[in-house]
Amino acid sequence: MPKLRGEAFWRETLRSAHYVVAPMVDQSELAWRLLSRRHGAQLCYTPMLHAQVFLRDANYRRENLYGEACPEDRPLIVQFCANDPEVFVQAALLAQDYCDAIDLNLGCPQMIAKRGHYGAFLQEEWDLLQRMILLANEKLSVPITCKIRVFPDIDKTVKYAQMLEKAGCQLLTVHGRTKEQKGPLAGVASWEHIQAVRKAVNIPVFANGNIQCLSDVEECIRKTGVHGVMSAEGNLHNPALFEGRNPLVWEMAEEYLEIVQKYPCPLSYVRAHLFKLWHHTLQVYQQLREELAKVKTLEGIVDVNRELKLRCQEEIANQKEGEKPKEGLPFFHWICQPYIRSGPKERCKENGASGTEKGVRGKRTLEEEEDGNSELLSKNKQKKKLRNPNKSFDPSLKPKYAKCDQCGNPKGNKCVFNMCRGCCKKRAFKETADCPGHGLLFKTKYEKSLSWQHSQRGIQSPEMSQRGEAEVEEAVVLKEADDS
Repeated sequence: MPKLRGEAFWRETLRSAHYVVAPMVDQSELAWRLLSRRHGAQLCYTPMLHAQVFLRDANYRRENLYGEACPEDRPLIVQFCANDPEVFVQAALLAQDYCDAIDLNLGCPQMIAKRGHYGAFLQEEWDLLQRMILLANEKLSVPITCKIRVFPDIDKTVKYAQMLEKAGCQLLTVHGRTKEQKGPLAGVASWEHIQAVRKAVNIPVFANGNIQCLSDVEECIRKTGVHGVMSAEGNLHNPALFEGRNPLVWEMAEEYLEIVQKYPCPLSYVRAHLFKLWHHTLQVYQQLREELAKVKTLEGIVDVNRELKLRCQEEIANQKEGEKPKEGLPFFHWICQPYIRSGPKERCKENGASGTEKGVRGKRTLEEEEDGNSELLSKNKQKKKLRNPNKSFDPSLKPKYAKCDQCGNPKGNKCVFNMCRGCCKKRAFKETADCPGHGLLFKTKYEKSLSWQHSQRGIQSPEMSQRGEAEVEEAVVLKEADDS
């Protein structure tokens, strides 16, 4: 059966999904996807998976995709980050039977993506992206989709989207921010860019950015004409966003924790979800925040949620008539609601004109830290700088290591085989050789063993001496057999 493409893929396979939960590292795991689907989400993405790790590590595949089958978790799109066409396609081939499409991450703006050379840091390499998508479109039995960030220039963004469509992308998610807009510098996503892309391509388009409640979803679809809207932060703070409801925080937490008991995930994921769900409440009950940070078991988290529920119910019982939410919140803190970050301008005002008022500087960007500016280094790196004033954190000045002839990892500078320690150890053992550079002395130890056994013959009985000689001869024969 030929795979569906474009509009037909969106209508039939994705069931005309309008409400989409974004791929979120360590946050869009199976348990959270199921909770979101119960409350209006029509399509979910897996967390971003690393294609190279997925390809080589069976445990990684099992933990992130090959776990318990769950018919409720469809339609589902698996997202990979990659920068090599062959690696991307081979990983996708291992995943395609467990999902409805494969997504290539071209939107991650974080420093880890810059170091790993993937995500939004591939957006200038159009030839590479064309090769990746063309190969995937040819080899996979499921459609290939892409999630991108915009360029500052609308025309360049449109040409970028058209290039991806021509290469074989069957659905495009457009995050209306540039790769520089992140964290405290995120600002407002540009729906104008998204609208321009929607008009310029003939494949379905999802919008991402500025989605905090159901009215935002409806307004975005109306203004941009997209097929669906994706939410990340809004969904984390209110899993019932697509229902247009604002439930009690402990009710969502209880439901999520019940799902986690059936479909376990790392405790760090659970803790991170509850920090988001309880964000406003934990500003009031700081002690519970500390308890949540320290708790070591799922049962302990359930207990913290129970205590939070009791405190909120007591506060509700003592509430005065006509009392309004504090801190400018639209709802009381025990109700699921968005967390609105202050924009770059507001943050500068909070920290003073230069961001350094009262000795408190604004949050540094990781790129600036990597450039080696000592005034912007983290506290840990500042301490290292004090211990060693000549130390530089400029990545361009870091030494370039020669690669192992076998696996590509850095080789030992004094290795006789020009290999890393792991590969050198295997070869030295196989050949009964020495590598002083890595401190591996298989030949020397073997010769010492033979010498010691010969020295024992002089003090052994003739019968014992013959037996020892036979054992040495047998060891030599076995070693020769292994080598052959």
